[in-house]
Amino acid sequence: MKNSDEMTPAMVFTEAHKELVKDGEQWMKDTANSCTIVAALIVTVVFASAITLPGGNNGDTGLPIFIRKTAFVVFAISNALALFSSTSSLLMFLSILTSRYGEQDFLYALPKRLIIGLVTLFLSIISMMIAFTATIYMLLEYKGRWILVPVAVLSGLPVTIFGLLQFPLLLDLIKYTYKPRIFGKQGVRILF
Repeated sequence: MKNSDEMTPAMVFTEAHKELVKDGEQWMKDTANSCTIVAALIVTVVFASAITLPGGNNGDTGLPIFIRKTAFVVFAISNALALFSSTSSLLMFLSILTSRYGEQDFLYALPKRLIIGLVTLFLSIISMMIAFTATIYMLLEYKGRWILVPVAVLSGLPVTIFGLLQFPLLLDLIKYTYKPRIFGKQGVRILF
């Protein structure tokens, strides 16, 4: 139905919330831009660490010196996971930056991208710190075991800080994006 100004409810809603859409777009772009920088830094660091393996290569065979150590396998797997997840995060945040920011995009598409971007960024930070700890373990295994525990504990600090700062945002995004609403379809949405 239309009101006395010949406007439908959707038209009235759009008109009344123009500023909110602009503010939401600016916030989303600022958040995505900041996270894009972090994800790009992680991609750069883990790619460089994959090329320059800890301990170097054996001159005769060209194989990594620590290839037989369990810590090297942990390093390789966590470094690869950090690279893949930070690249995924980077692509998610870039897709947010290049979005059209339509009114309907704020309902599902943009929050979903932000959720995936934050989760993959968190996973890449965790993986990067595991790779770092495995590298320190390989290099200092015999010379300074006393340094390994503080390094492992301190490598968990960035992960904890990021988690504590971003977890409330992530919970709100999940709650308000996937929780059934009183208006519209009452079906349960899946995450992907």
